[in-house]
Amino acid sequence: METLYLLYTEVYKILFLLIPILVSVAMIVWFDRRVWGFIQRRKGPNVVGPFGLFQTLADALKYIFKEIIVPASANKAVFIIAPIITMTLALSAWAVIPLSETIVISDINVGILYIFAISSLGVYGIIMGGWASNSKYPFLGAIRSAAQMVSYEVSIGIIIINVLLCVGSLNLKDIVMAQQNLWFIIPLFPMFVIFFISALAETNRPPFDLPEAEAELVAGYQTEYSGMMYAMFWLGEYANILLLCALGSILFLGGWLSPVDLYPFNIIPGIFWMLLKILLLFFVFAIVKAIVPRYRYDQLMRLGWKIFLPFSLLYVVLTASFLVYFDLLPKGNY
Repeated sequence: METLYLLYTEVYKILFLLIPILVSVAMIVWFDRRVWGFIQRRKGPNVVGPFGLFQTLADALKYIFKEIIVPASANKAVFIIAPIITMTLALSAWAVIPLSETIVISDINVGILYIFAISSLGVYGIIMGGWASNSKYPFLGAIRSAAQMVSYEVSIGIIIINVLLCVGSLNLKDIVMAQQNLWFIIPLFPMFVIFFISALAETNRPPFDLPEAEAELVAGYQTEYSGMMYAMFWLGEYANILLLCALGSILFLGGWLSPVDLYPFNIIPGIFWMLLKILLLFFVFAIVKAIVPRYRYDQLMRLGWKIFLPFSLLYVVLTASFLVYFDLLPKGNY
């Protein structure tokens, strides 16, 4: 009976994780399109349901009923597995994200390492999809995406080191609680800007959507996919975008902490502030897509390796030197 109870508990946790994320992805796509429409002086989704709220549901139904076509020359097993891996890894990373002090699926002491490991594995789904399609455009898109994701993961990792130096812990809850007096966006603002730009590149968002550049590669690594298999790539991409927005909120914006410790702000549930910060960062994601032109690939690589990487390394040295000089290193965690 105890084993059965534990099994039910784990299933409940998984559903508690999956259902809100999938619903959030549906709503965030609608929000994304509305922001683009507003900035470009057009309406955006406005026909299917009130304010176009059911547009994403209509898109989902279209993907469900569309025929799944596997190219005759494709490696069928890898072709089918690739989108499943992409979506599964994108959802798995959410297991350690604390939405409030009490709402978290798994509160592990190495939460940052877990997220970094899972996000690093995400590139495999894209490479497998592009290679298994046995077509030049998907393969080129997959190679571009692999190079891009690996390049900007290096910058993100070094940026995170700055935060860990200030906290002395890899636990995401500890990172949030360390910002009770001062959010890290203030002393680490240059790192926040680089983190945000690297997150755009990591998730293939404009102006860094070169792996999916329609004018050059049709749709990149997704070209040969259709129906629900295409939708899995799409779900994984938006789940990763929301994940990086949540991680940015935790690392730099105080997570679920209230902006001011005054009534009535301090009585509002922490999950409200966390979701508001995620939505705020995603709003900036959407604005960037609507107004910033696409980079050339050589510009993308130059930005990552010749600008972000050296500057991030320099900032680690400055942060560590400042903390040591003023004896501000966290105590008891080393």
